[in-house]
Amino acid sequence: MAISKLAVVSPKAELAADVEVGPFCYIGPDVRLGAGTVLHPSVTLVGCTRVGKRNVFYPNSTIGTPPQDILYRDAPTRVEIGDDNVFRECVTVHRGTAKDAGLTHIGSRCYFMACSHVAHDCHLEDQIIFGNNVLIGGHVHVQVGVNVNGGAAIHPFTTIGRLAYVGGLTRIVQDVPPFMIVEGHPSRVRGVNVIGMQRAGIPDEVAEAMGKAYRRIYRRGRPRGEVLDEMEKEGAWPDEVRFLCEFLRNSGSGRHGRYRESLRKKPPA
Repeated sequence: MAISKLAVVSPKAELAADVEVGPFCYIGPDVRLGAGTVLHPSVTLVGCTRVGKRNVFYPNSTIGTPPQDILYRDAPTRVEIGDDNVFRECVTVHRGTAKDAGLTHIGSRCYFMACSHVAHDCHLEDQIIFGNNVLIGGHVHVQVGVNVNGGAAIHPFTTIGRLAYVGGLTRIVQDVPPFMIVEGHPSRVRGVNVIGMQRAGIPDEVAEAMGKAYRRIYRRGRPRGEVLDEMEKEGAWPDEVRFLCEFLRNSGSGRHGRYRESLRKKPPA
């Protein structure tokens, strides 16, 4: 274990044998770090934070601090992080609140560029990329393979669908459909993320079917509910298109086009 003499590590923290900790880091008493994890200088890990294997934290990244929620009262909430993630300079991840499951979760093989922020109670799946200064509000769900470009801001309780691509400086206030490119202020669906689907190993014929679905849903000016009804009755669509239809149904059931709004806990009377 290579721990700098200039780091502050609580004796109650649990570190795997090969963890590297640079100077001026602070590791709190309820932190666990998996094998192969590297902390560059001036990293802060506090709270009930569980970190998997081979994660890399760059200077001034801060993980596990209390949520920016005025109702938070030191509830025993936590952060859980998977394997092989990269947290670049000044990335912040806040622990959960009692309003939700009390957990902020990050999967594996994600890349967070400088100054991006993951708020309380977010659930991030695997292979996600956040550009510089990406900001996501509380209770956001980001599905696998999402790419969010620099300066984008995500409204609380939003869902970003699988393999979606969000353009830089985009303002997201509604759920982002899977496999789609979304961009603008206000944001709108611009097309199919064909390149992302190819990189994920999805066959070309599936991408072509997604293109047909996109034109049918977004380009013909018909009521979306009618189009989805028709498509769901047809048996020729691949699973990815059916996933898109189900996602859009769920988004429509939530308040303001955000499915997770329907899951919000009601405040006590």
